[in-house]
Amino acid sequence: MPPARPHVAVVGGSLGGLITALQLRDVGCDVQVFERSPVPLEGRGAGIVLHPVTTRYFEDHGLLDLGRVSSSARTLRYLTREGDVLLEEPIVYRFTSYATLYAALVDSFEADRYHLRKDLVALDDAGDRVVARFADGVTESFDMVVGADGIRSTVRGLLFSDLRPAYAGYVGWRGTLPVAELPGRANEQLRDVLTYHVGERTHVLSYEIPATEGQGRSMNWVWYRNVPDGPPLEALLTDRSGTRHNLSLPAGAVGDEHLADLRAAAGDLPSAFTDLTRATPEPFVQVIVDLEVPAMVRGRVCLVGDAAFALRPHIAAGTAKAAADARALARAIEEAAGDVPAALAAWEPSQMVLGRATTARTREVGERAQVTGTFHPGDPEVAFGLFRPKDGNFPTGV
Repeated sequence: MPPARPHVAVVGGSLGGLITALQLRDVGCDVQVFERSPVPLEGRGAGIVLHPVTTRYFEDHGLLDLGRVSSSARTLRYLTREGDVLLEEPIVYRFTSYATLYAALVDSFEADRYHLRKDLVALDDAGDRVVARFADGVTESFDMVVGADGIRSTVRGLLFSDLRPAYAGYVGWRGTLPVAELPGRANEQLRDVLTYHVGERTHVLSYEIPATEGQGRSMNWVWYRNVPDGPPLEALLTDRSGTRHNLSLPAGAVGDEHLADLRAAAGDLPSAFTDLTRATPEPFVQVIVDLEVPAMVRGRVCLVGDAAFALRPHIAAGTAKAAADARALARAIEEAAGDVPAALAAWEPSQMVLGRATTARTREVGERAQVTGTFHPGDPEVAFGLFRPKDGNFPTGV
């Protein structure tokens, strides 16, 4: 018998959803992607740390010129409060922007199979099929539904209605600034390296990424600051129009009083980071949370990436974890000759192990940096990596 060709819905059209759709398409699945946003997602996010797992698909298919769409750093540097070099070590990390990676992915997938303004509202188990119902009234059945819709996952909410992200006690302030506009001290100390400063229950880092418009470079920075839950966090997440946000606050929406507080507090950072932070016109806020599911499969529905395990950013493994889930899922479908229940049964155990391990590692790094104050510069356990610390390094010469 020839292999079955499963009809698959991938819910979520961001990075994880596109990576999953491409992998499944290439092993013979009939794939449709459904994205709730009414517009393409090019403007979201800032810097992304690439991982060999993330770029493998592009390299295997000759779709991505890493030298063109990413920047690199060969040195990891820690600065003291006074701006002196505390520690340096060699690395081979690569960085890109959300917009750059999204564009490469969406250009590789069939436009007529990528559907915007498709808000999932229900999933009904029909035994040998899953019936998906959307807010526009359309109903369609599939052999498999993949929830790749991120930390706000509708699919996860339908499977585990009581599961909510748990606030970690701190936020990441993020921003980018074109390198041509870097103030003097930032330009002198932060160019071409991955730079960290670890302070008293806080830390900040920076690295260069391709500019949003695809030309030149921008300096991407992230500064983790503790914010008490309750009124202080609610005030920070209330935008200039009075609207309360939950997990992030976009550029241009942060209240003036919070921006003023951020820039004043930046005086406690090394001068290069002080100047960079203060020169960035519109920083935005990412709330750091923990979330892990008790299972990644329910019937013919599965969860990948942040929809299953919302990783804190510290080991730079979020996009890589989604890519690893997708690659393993495609391999399982192929090895099961399109038998969806058999494939999902084979796929889930190893991905649960990976999800739990990465969640534990990134939680530990965050707690050490922001709570216990035991984050030690140069400690290999805090290095970027998906399967193990430091495996985020690319082979020398790449």
